[in-house]
Amino acid sequence: MSEYRPYDGPPAGLLSLRVLARLLDYPNAELQAASAEAIAILDAEDRLPAPLRVQLAQWCRELASGELLDLEEAYVELFDRGRATSLLLFEHVHGESRDRGQAMVNLLAEYEAAGFQLDARELPDHLPLFLEYLSTRSDAEIGQWLGDIQHILALLTARLEERDTRYALVPRALLALIGATDAIDEQRSAVSTEAPDNTPQALDAVWEEEAVRFNAETDQDCSLQSAEGRRLAERKYETLPQVIQVMPSAGH
Repeated sequence: MSEYRPYDGPPAGLLSLRVLARLLDYPNAELQAASAEAIAILDAEDRLPAPLRVQLAQWCRELASGELLDLEEAYVELFDRGRATSLLLFEHVHGESRDRGQAMVNLLAEYEAAGFQLDARELPDHLPLFLEYLSTRSDAEIGQWLGDIQHILALLTARLEERDTRYALVPRALLALIGATDAIDEQRSAVSTEAPDNTPQALDAVWEEEAVRFNAETDQDCSLQSAEGRRLAERKYETLPQVIQVMPSAGH
């Protein structure tokens, strides 16, 4: 399982984000064995709405009791066939444009500035890895980052719910942390009319297209891509007018 390794001791912070990162990562025996611990962390921190924690707990038990080969096959089918449910954040923003590379360089710089080394197995914008990083940050930083990507999380949730999979619980939970689950409804209409991109025909069409598109097709495309990229990748240099807060524990 992919994770970040800090320079100075083990990370502390919002452990619920680490649980969500592991649930969204490739299934393995360690995840199955940690089911009870994951449930206990979610309940102890009490950051998510109770009904959502119940659903996550049930999913943890299902993962623990499932056949690992079946879980792996389902994961690959869901996340590795087509781009609609990609767990690479910048793919939803930049696709294969040149801006995506610069955005990842900037994000990697954020990690390194915080004292973390990236496991070479994954790209910097892989959502489970991003959540590992966020789990060590302050509530203010977590809220700001999740606010920055809430449109991606809402789109991903709607698409995963359209496919009737428990994995939709993770981006939904992230939106719940900042009180932004209403954003999912805004995506449902568009998602319901999307053509599936995981069929053999759709996958064949992708292979026939140019592998990497280095230049935007129009000046307008370029402007939109660059503006969106700067909003995410250079977040720390911006002054945001809206403060997005992470939901506190019910005990506070």
